Amino acid sequence: MDNLTKSDLRSLLEHDGLPRLSLYMPTHRAGSEIQENPIRFKNLLQQAEQRLSDSDMRRPDLDELLEPARNLLGQEGTFWQQSDGLALFMAPGLFQYYQVPVVFEEALTLGDQFHLKPIFKVFQNSGHFYILALSQNQVRVLEGTKYGVEEVVLEQLPASLAEALQWDNPERQTQGHTASGGQQGGDRGSPHLTFHGHGVGKDDEKTDILRYFREVDKGLAEFLADQRDPLVLAGVEYLFPIYREANSYNGLLDEGIEGNPEDLRGETLHARAWELVAPRFKTDQQESFELYRQQFGRQTGQASRNIEEIIPAAYGGRVGRLFLQERAEAIWGHYDLANNRVDLHPEQTPESEDLINTAAVYAFQTDAAIYVVDEAEMPDQSAAIAAVFRY
Repeated sequence: MDNLTKSDLRSLLEHDGLPRLSLYMPTHRAGSEIQENPIRFKNLLQQAEQRLSDSDMRRPDLDELLEPARNLLGQEGTFWQQSDGLALFMAPGLFQYYQVPVVFEEALTLGDQFHLKPIFKVFQNSGHFYILALSQNQVRVLEGTKYGVEEVVLEQLPASLAEALQWDNPERQTQGHTASGGQQGGDRGSPHLTFHGHGVGKDDEKTDILRYFREVDKGLAEFLADQRDPLVLAGVEYLFPIYREANSYNGLLDEGIEGNPEDLRGETLHARAWELVAPRFKTDQQESFELYRQQFGRQTGQASRNIEEIIPAAYGGRVGRLFLQERAEAIWGHYDLANNRVDLHPEQTPESEDLINTAAVYAFQTDAAIYVVDEAEMPDQSAAIAAVFRY
């Protein structure tokens, strides 16, 4: 099991194996109902086996696809008590599951796309943000939600001030010495390095750090391209204004986590970052719902509940906010990309796709805010889907 991040969903969407099987189920944490968890899962796997068999998949391929999921049935009882919901995705060459603190409706889908609509609720309820933990000796990027953080390995980032200056000027002669600082946390076995270039002084030190931070910003901008999620800076206070001078990412928060991040564990960084970003997520959701009502009511053309209009807009990156009714029935059809046309099907056919899910996937890929809510909470209660356009 892994913590779910948006990077995980992007990896799922990049996988090209077919067919793609998506499974969702609620899981109970306590009480006599916990005994239902593996039974419910076993029943869903039996349904998956039948659907794959009906699709004429060869038996060896079917067994190979389902084997990792069947192995979960052998997990100890505590495995089934760790979350409120289980989401599992399978395709040839791919098996991934997530236990999350969100209750899912039981669902099983098989087709040419993963069914991701239910899982966007995880990010809606918990927010999604990044932490940039900076010191002269270390750069860490952590991807987080309300429930925890995962460190992201970015090869395009310099590992330290010394490395950044080497990238910037390979011929630069940099001198350094070690200082024992009695560090807590971080890489406890490594000495603390303090670097000095020629003409040591405060101005020279700031210049070096600024060049270092520009290299960090350059690598981070590549990773965060087209994203709008909050970025929380963690570092000693005097580094904050220097990094802001180098920063090009619009999502950087004014507030940050003060202190040497080498001394702070991931759990501590997460707790302190969540205090800063949580109020922002609540405000953003309220503002998004009100914006839809205003734009739709004024008939500005900047809001729509017509899926035939929403899908091409989502594919083209025009959707900034997407609202999905959680229990709405699927809208079957097909998006003809070549002709930029949505064809609605009166009933499901082998060529049909759930157009609500299609719209959600396109919106996610272009970094729209996605809200999965009950019918009563929809900004337009008569609609299964609604959107606010960026332009």
